[in-house]
Amino acid sequence: MSQPTTEFLQAFSDALNNHDIDAIMSMMTDDCVFHAVGGPDLLGKSFVGQEEVRQGLENAWKSAPDASWVDAEHHVVGDKGFTESTYKGTTTDGVRSEARMIDAFTFRDGKIAVKNAFRKNRPPVNA
Repeated sequence: MSQPTTEFLQAFSDALNNHDIDAIMSMMTDDCVFHAVGGPDLLGKSFVGQEEVRQGLENAWKSAPDASWVDAEHHVVGDKGFTESTYKGTTTDGVRSEARMIDAFTFRDGKIAVKNAFRKNRPPVNA
């Protein structure tokens, strides 16, 4: 299977922005891992496998229903890739975030095996 391209990462970003969980999960391996931007562990909160990753992303959208990632720039180098973007979202209690971020990807068999998210620790923009 061919390695993902920047077009593949754009399609992944489009699916994230559309909150299209089925499209997202179709681009990830069965044993995929998602390391969220926050959480108790060194890598944040880790979601492992299709069901956990699906639930983790859906919960994030419930917390910030207008979540979007804009100004994306994609890069692929072998079995690694990354997307730089600006995260924008408002939590259900009205806290607005806007911060630059990066998703670091590991690819396997033409899909995303690991999505590791990093975001600038910026105060809420409506504070």
